[in-house]
Amino acid sequence: VEERFDLVVLSTGMEVAESVKTLAQDLGLELNQDGFCYTMPFAPLATSRAGVFVCGPFSEPKDIPETVTQASAAAAQAAELLAGVRGTLVKPKEYPPERDVSQEEPRIGVFVCHCGINIGGVVNVPEVVEYVKSLPGVAYAEHNLYTCSQDTQAGIREKIQELGLNRVIVASCTPRTHEPLFRETIREVGLNPYLFEMANIRDQCSWVHQRETEAATEKAKDLARMAVARARLLEPLHTVELDLRHEALVIGGGVAGMNAALSLAEQGYGVCLIEREKELGGNLRHIYYDLDGKDVQAYLRDLIASVENNPRIMVLKETALLETSGFIGNFTSRLRTRDGERTLQHGVTIVAVGGQEYRGSDYLLGQDPRVLTQRDLEERIMRQDRTVAEAKEVVMIQCVGPADQYCSRICCSSALKNALKIKEINPKANVYILYKDLRAYGFREKHYTEAREKGVIFLRYDDDNLPQVSLDNGLEVRIHELLLKRGIRFKPDLLVLSEGIVPAEGAKELSAALKVPLTLDGFFLEAHIKLRPVDFASEGVFLCGLAHSPKSIEESIAQAQATAARAATILAREKLTVGGAIAVVDQSKCVGCLTCVRVCPYDVPKINAEVMGAGEIAGAAEIEVALCLGCGTCASECPAKAIQLLHYRDDQVLAKIEAVLEPEYA
Repeated sequence: VEERFDLVVLSTGMEVAESVKTLAQDLGLELNQDGFCYTMPFAPLATSRAGVFVCGPFSEPKDIPETVTQASAAAAQAAELLAGVRGTLVKPKEYPPERDVSQEEPRIGVFVCHCGINIGGVVNVPEVVEYVKSLPGVAYAEHNLYTCSQDTQAGIREKIQELGLNRVIVASCTPRTHEPLFRETIREVGLNPYLFEMANIRDQCSWVHQRETEAATEKAKDLARMAVARARLLEPLHTVELDLRHEALVIGGGVAGMNAALSLAEQGYGVCLIEREKELGGNLRHIYYDLDGKDVQAYLRDLIASVENNPRIMVLKETALLETSGFIGNFTSRLRTRDGERTLQHGVTIVAVGGQEYRGSDYLLGQDPRVLTQRDLEERIMRQDRTVAEAKEVVMIQCVGPADQYCSRICCSSALKNALKIKEINPKANVYILYKDLRAYGFREKHYTEAREKGVIFLRYDDDNLPQVSLDNGLEVRIHELLLKRGIRFKPDLLVLSEGIVPAEGAKELSAALKVPLTLDGFFLEAHIKLRPVDFASEGVFLCGLAHSPKSIEESIAQAQATAARAATILAREKLTVGGAIAVVDQSKCVGCLTCVRVCPYDVPKINAEVMGAGEIAGAAEIEVALCLGCGTCASECPAKAIQLLHYRDDQVLAKIEAVLEPEYA
């Protein structure tokens, strides 16, 4: 077939740069056959040289969330080695006394960023600066190539001191990534960090109006004017310090939970590891080998021994979480153990409750002993079962169960490893894998190639032509093959189903107890898939392993170690800093209507008096400073307007709205 195109886009793969290979040689690191960094079995971050760790695509091609996760995990591995000297070279940062600007008229400094061509390639930045200079309250304005650079930050500090600026605005990119940097910059010269405002003229302007230079410039002026209007009303906010517990609670004793607990213990923190079952191991108890032939059970035995023999880890089996209260650094959890209930105080919580193999009635599973799952097949292979050794024809069906909702990620790998095992046991056996999409990502591709070379036949089907299984004439499988465009019939000795991974039993109840969200598919939902892949939105609570989503053993290990790194950022502190942009209640206005109690996604507001007779309530709402995440839901819903969100008070928000609707107002 020959066709003509106007544009051809190549999706090229990843390879290791020669300079990186040279670096690896200088460091004495072993590379694999593809030129990527060799990692140790069941230690996805450990290189061939002790004390040197690897993360990101240098170990294997991977996406952003996996890269960010591995980066945190590598930090945890390094922290384990440095635990004995942690903090010995730390010098507390000293800040100058904070300026009291309460009696000063607003003197605003505005710094507009070109951001290379990101903003400057679309928006006429100098024109925006000249416009900003005309706005009330602006004492100084300039444009910079990169406002986040160290040189420009030094310049901002100099201008604050030289001109007596008491509020600062940066018009550049997203506050999600850069606001903490600029707040720190102004605090270093005595300004309260909440006297800072950001106008996002990249994401909200130049990126979405790339072909409208004039309109984008006008919009940038609007955004800057709104920022100035709000900045004039900004007030200093302050935080308070609280004591915290330096112990962790890990829920789930599978490979993820045990690795998280062990990493935290090696960093010097106490851990309570709870497991619902009578023994540790989780799903790993049913896995005997991986694609590379490594002995999974030997690894599991060593891991369990390391956990149970670690003096900093308290293991509670046949134990479940009943409820938890408190906040980051100061949680109190009630546990149900085999000996009764007990209360535990801890600073962080890690959710590692795992997942489970889907076992529905699809394709006659449970109705005929010849129909089994990949896990069942692996058990038979390890028992040297005759039904496997004597099988002349084996058919595997992929994407069974919840595959129409999400990919279970490990099903293809399981099929490949078991198909290769069958070929190893009986090279003459005919093995057929019926698939919709085969996900042999990363180095798994070589095993896909090996399976084809050894005679495993892969046949594709789609949702309109699903395989049909019947027992009318013995066990029979029919498929409409898409390439051949014809039906094929099999009479297999074994029919193996690659069942998907579904959430663990009790995930909903645990979600309610911890007040953390689930995805629509029932797995636990991270705060941000790329920026915070192992955090919950609720501070001090983390997730890893199959509880988060289907993943391989190595991916679960890396994510578990990443949660240990994130948890250690809390446990390593002497004090917790809370407050700032939080909701506050004017109790003189509160009528105790319970609206805030009902709508808060984090269950923070409480009524400070008991419910009276006939459902009447005497008292007003209270919001715990350490619990509030500043989402503003309660403030927006309060019918009596008794709640305000500091830093986003009504007058501050309305000032921005009025500035954009009525430019002359500014």
